[in-house]
Amino acid sequence: MSTRCKHMSPVSFLGAAAIAVLTGATAPVTAEEVTYLFPAPPILPAFGPIQIAKANGYFKAEGLEVKFRRAKGGVDVAKQVGVGNADLGGGLADGPIIVRAQGVPVRAVAAFGGRGFMQLVVRADSGIKTPKDLKGKTIAVMSYQDTTFYALRGMLASQGLKLKDVKAIAVGPRAVSGMVIKGRAVACACVPDWIPPFHRAKVKVLIIKSEDYFPHMAQAILASDAILKKRPQMVIKFIRASMRGMKDIMDDPAKATKSFVKAVPFWKGKEAYITGVFRYYAQLVYPSTLKQGVIDAKRLAKLQDFYVSQGIVRKKVPLDQLYTNKYVKAAMK
Repeated sequence: MSTRCKHMSPVSFLGAAAIAVLTGATAPVTAEEVTYLFPAPPILPAFGPIQIAKANGYFKAEGLEVKFRRAKGGVDVAKQVGVGNADLGGGLADGPIIVRAQGVPVRAVAAFGGRGFMQLVVRADSGIKTPKDLKGKTIAVMSYQDTTFYALRGMLASQGLKLKDVKAIAVGPRAVSGMVIKGRAVACACVPDWIPPFHRAKVKVLIIKSEDYFPHMAQAILASDAILKKRPQMVIKFIRASMRGMKDIMDDPAKATKSFVKAVPFWKGKEAYITGVFRYYAQLVYPSTLKQGVIDAKRLAKLQDFYVSQGIVRKKVPLDQLYTNKYVKAAMK
């Protein structure tokens, strides 16, 4: 206690306290800092829920100060989060299948939707109606190490096809849709961000949903075992704010676009494109038969079985080490 307080009478002390309350002279509340790792440039509309949550003050309302950093893909995010180089990160919900088998203690804690992230987009003039029709055809993919490519492999396998039955060409994220638009490929393993360019180019396409043939998963929030143990309330708050951002997109893609552009001015003047992408996410990825954000354990189990059978990972790990719905259920009460 200060010297001044020692010499104040009880009445004077209570009076001073009352004045402090009335004038709002209270100690400032420090926001809890959180580092979130993106798997690709944070400006991408794929990360709309997180950017919108920040732009609309949802993280701030939870008492969080979120700082963004970028990794080199979803698997890298999982590894970095697992070893403690970031508090949380984004990747596909099946990412932990790959890194847990390598001893990295990370798991998915909330999903941005209950459907598959990858969509098989084919030229309407190709005559392709199902993945089985891809035999002998050229398909554009982002890379051979990306989970969207694994989803393509799963779709092919569901129809009795192997990789050798098609010609899959890795061209990087910027050229995937361009390959199909220019006719150099009849199909692509695409994400919603890459679909609007087809409309601008006036190329008619058919969207074949991955989930109709393979239990591919959506993006998810990833956390390490250590963070879940040390900062469970932070994880719950982050999930709650992020799910609000996703719901904004589902409820009104056009309105959500305004918030997104506010957060990412790079897209100013290109709002129509962002709205188009958000509509695809709202229709193709975000809907779920489960409660918002909850991870489908049965779907995840089937994916792990496929990854092992294809040699993508060497061994299975206990399912409960790949995900937890404890925190998303607490957040979405």
